[in-house]
Amino acid sequence: MALDGAFLACLRQELVDALPEARIDKIHQPAREELLVALRYRSGNKKLYLSAGATAPRIHFTDTTPENPAQPPMFCMLLRKRLTGGRLAAIRQDGWERALYLDFDCISELGDPVRLTLAVEIMGRHSNIILIGPDGLIIDAIKRVDPAMSTVRPILPGLRYETPPAPIGRIDLSRDSVDSLLEAVRTGKDVPLSQAILTVSQGLSPLSCREIAYRATGGMDSVVSALTAKEWEKLADCLERTRLAVTEGVRRTPYLLTRPDGTPLEYSFQPIIQYGLEATGQEMPSFSALLDAFYARRAAADRLKVRGQDLLRVLTSATERVRRKLHNQRQELAASADREKWRLYGDLITAQLHSIPTGAAQAELINYYDENCAPITVPLDPALSPMANAQRYYKNYRKAQTAEKILTERIVAGEQELAYLDSVFDALSRAATTRELEELRLELEEQGYLRRQKGKQKPPPPMKPLTFRSDDGFTILVGRNNLENDRLTLRTARGGDIWFHTKNIPGSHVILLTEGQTPPDRTLEQAAILAATHSKAAASVQVPVDYTAVKYVKKPSGAKPGMVIYTDNRTAYVNPDPALAEKLREE
Repeated sequence: MALDGAFLACLRQELVDALPEARIDKIHQPAREELLVALRYRSGNKKLYLSAGATAPRIHFTDTTPENPAQPPMFCMLLRKRLTGGRLAAIRQDGWERALYLDFDCISELGDPVRLTLAVEIMGRHSNIILIGPDGLIIDAIKRVDPAMSTVRPILPGLRYETPPAPIGRIDLSRDSVDSLLEAVRTGKDVPLSQAILTVSQGLSPLSCREIAYRATGGMDSVVSALTAKEWEKLADCLERTRLAVTEGVRRTPYLLTRPDGTPLEYSFQPIIQYGLEATGQEMPSFSALLDAFYARRAAADRLKVRGQDLLRVLTSATERVRRKLHNQRQELAASADREKWRLYGDLITAQLHSIPTGAAQAELINYYDENCAPITVPLDPALSPMANAQRYYKNYRKAQTAEKILTERIVAGEQELAYLDSVFDALSRAATTRELEELRLELEEQGYLRRQKGKQKPPPPMKPLTFRSDDGFTILVGRNNLENDRLTLRTARGGDIWFHTKNIPGSHVILLTEGQTPPDRTLEQAAILAATHSKAAASVQVPVDYTAVKYVKKPSGAKPGMVIYTDNRTAYVNPDPALAEKLREE
């Protein structure tokens, strides 16, 4: 659901109540269209999250701490310079418009008091965060909009700030009466009630309009002209309750709807019943907690997806290149299979030179290698002598023989490279933080798939592997990527520890630290389940997992990161279990 004006009004009141005399302590910009503002006040501190992203624009308190770039963007540095230390004087909203205006009393560079405004416009792909000076001029915006992008409302430094254009003729229940909205709804005679309410109202989302119509008509969503007198009365009552919930807080409830699989579906400022048994409703402690819960999982996934796009493109391109090369090499190898025929021709020509006239295009020769000595037709080059023709066939034979050896080696190397790229694909699909993406980027740079960036800062120390503790108290370590897999298996683990990996399937190296003890079967099974869960087969069942003592695991010379060979192994068949992994995980 989009964050509508009515919901924003409820959220504004929550922000006002929670921030008495608040001052800006720190400002961060974790992503191109996101801000995190740390506020402190007498009784504590809070973090205010602002987003102008097209898919999820919003503003609310948050308890999460997104990763920040090493170098803050220019807009972030501008806000730090102008707003740090500023006192929050007011949070304004024009009716149920989808924009909040945060007024801050700050000190200018000359030491004079000045009021600056941060406009947070929540309007889908037109969302923006704009810093406005006391003279009403735009200082800067998180998304600049030049005249080529919008002739109606450009957003550039130095231009006068104009509020977003409001729809003409809409009824705003924060200012207008319910009767005036009912009168406007009556004009849409042959339109479904929910659509009629949406068309004439201001600040109500499609979800809110459907809920009002659902409650008024008992779920029928009849056309306006078919409403009975009783349904009009119910409609008036529903609209009044909506108005009171937003403007006066009567029965105002942060409400989250989730699907049966637990994923968030919708949110509102009132209970939602229109989905029946298809969704589960839950009252949340605050509107900020509601938005945090609704967007946290999706926002993290979207952010990682954007940041990992270049890695995905590189891996896709490299994989296609290797596959094309392998296809051509296999065709060449198949062609070289005829080399024995060429050696035979050379032998037969050499043995029967006296019977081959010079300039002949072919020769009928006795095949001494056939048990019946059947004649065979041998093609010749008329421009060459019989001996030269024999030498030509021997040369082709030797060339094909050499090609077979080289092509076989190259095909093996290509198949190993494909397996390596597949393992990086798997690690990328499971990357949960920007730091993990950076380690994958470093790995691809070291392997020559990505060009090293000039002037790049020294990489941070390597991450530690994921740590789990079995129900029997044994520590289990899981690598996140190939570089970490190598460190874990070849440096961290000891010979008596046990190594796990999915059989012929890309995945993490898993090490069970035995500390000289013999782990029970339950711990071995849990380690195997972790290996299956952290692999490409995480969505499968009965996944084969090989395990052996670390002393039997070796890395061939020149092998790609994460590639090892092993012996003396056993195989367990287990089902991946993310819930068990979460239960055993140690922070």
